[in-house]
Amino acid sequence: MQNFENMGWDPQTIGELDHRVLSAPHLKLRSAVKGSCGDVVYSVDLRIKSPNKSFMSILEMHSMEHFLLKGFKKYLPDNFISIGLMGCQTGFYLILLNEGRQSVIMDAFEKVLRDILSADEVPYNKIDQCGNYLNHDLALVQSLAEGLLEKKSTWRQVVLEDS
Repeated sequence: MQNFENMGWDPQTIGELDHRVLSAPHLKLRSAVKGSCGDVVYSVDLRIKSPNKSFMSILEMHSMEHFLLKGFKKYLPDNFISIGLMGCQTGFYLILLNEGRQSVIMDAFEKVLRDILSADEVPYNKIDQCGNYLNHDLALVQSLAEGLLEKKSTWRQVVLEDS
């Protein structure tokens, strides 16, 4: 069994939690699945908006997805598997292989957000790269990234303080 505390995670917040008490933005470990050969697949919630209180627009979500895809491939090339959308439009599922340390993941996430601020265009936004290539907005995703960076001190706070 892995020691998730040594990896930076609060064991009480791993797994599914009551969405009425989740704070945002935050990063939390959803699961860690060990394969028969010893590899571990980590699923991390990148919660951007507060559940049942606010959500990303389709333009924000789609553009952020493209930046996360490009950024995690760049900063965690040996570990990145995929990024998935939360259908509720409040965040993303980050899937990594053999990398579950909170500090490493948060550092990569911060770098991706900083890349967004200096970008001239949304990555993979061409007709041959995206199934809805007109559905992007650089200014919106830059504003979203700026807000997330301003709240970096809350990224480890998974549950609302008054819960």
